[in-house]
Amino acid sequence: MREIQASEITAAVRQLCMRANAELPQSLEQCIRTGAEREQSAAGKSVFADLCANLDAARETGLPICQDTGMAVVFLSVGQDVHITGGSLRDAVNQGVHAGYLDGCLRCSVVGDPLERVNTGDNTPAVLHLDIVPGDQIRIDVCPKGFGSENMSALKMFTPAASRADIVGFVRDAICKAGSNPCPPIVVGVGIGGDFEQCAFLAKKALCRDISLRNEKPLYAELEQEMLDAINSLGIGPQGFGGTVTALAVNIEQAPTHIAGLPVSVNVGCHVTRHASCVL
Repeated sequence: MREIQASEITAAVRQLCMRANAELPQSLEQCIRTGAEREQSAAGKSVFADLCANLDAARETGLPICQDTGMAVVFLSVGQDVHITGGSLRDAVNQGVHAGYLDGCLRCSVVGDPLERVNTGDNTPAVLHLDIVPGDQIRIDVCPKGFGSENMSALKMFTPAASRADIVGFVRDAICKAGSNPCPPIVVGVGIGGDFEQCAFLAKKALCRDISLRNEKPLYAELEQEMLDAINSLGIGPQGFGGTVTALAVNIEQAPTHIAGLPVSVNVGCHVTRHASCVL
């Protein structure tokens, strides 16, 4: 049994909150930087140039890429041979978010109650997803999620009679309805299968996958490309000014489901679909 101090988790989460908000994953940044070459409209090319300049400024100054520094979504994969000492796991994560957002001068956007609307002042509590896995390590993924894009999410409980075209059409229509709201060019996470809540989780998890990696199953890899082509045919373009690059990638995650169901969910990430990870 390996012991990991709760304070180590807090320190890691603190650092990841600040890093994720200032630096994009390399594959996503590269995709944005090459987007101007693929974009066919003059306005779209100009927007891409501005986005690249913003990335440079964030890296040079250490300031956030976007003023909406998001709600902290934290995925923890905890090895079953790990014993956490010196405090509770959930408290350790929230203390890390507290420190990361205050020390990093990041905008605190969380209210303690959805109707009373009083800001908690430190961006806690985090949305925490916990998975118990083999081994004696802890993997931490911090994914700050802004709500301009989060508000464009959609979920539909299809029946098994739904066709491939129905599923692609649902995803395309969700992005069409979103328009410029999620600050395109976007990354689209799609969950297929599971039940109501797992399907939504899959879509969020899909946004955390490196956009250079396609789904391991050829069926879903092909579907990712089909959805991407359908979305880019909409002509929404960078920041909604029109163009050929509305989405940078579509990532699908799937899970077993009930014989009577076929849930499909869409979670949209803006051009700053942020995530940073480490292993303890």
